[in-house]
Amino acid sequence: MAGQGMRNAAADVTNRLMLILGAGFAGAVAVFCLSRAAVTLLERHMDPAEAWAVLGGFYGVLGGVSYLAATRRRRG
Repeated sequence: MAGQGMRNAAADVTNRLMLILGAGFAGAVAVFCLSRAAVTLLERHMDPAEAWAVLGGFYGVLGGVSYLAATRRRRG
């Protein structure tokens, strides 16, 4: 009986891990595709280096806001 419960728990953990890994991979692919599309559109109006700088600045600000939100939630 205890062995069955351990097997069920291991299967549950495996399923959750695979779902998390799949969601992470899908998110990375989505960020990559949207970034390439944004750079393509920006390159029509500015130099390619400027387009990458704009996109990098956007992700920098997004990362800073995410960091602040995560630390604020942890503190209280």
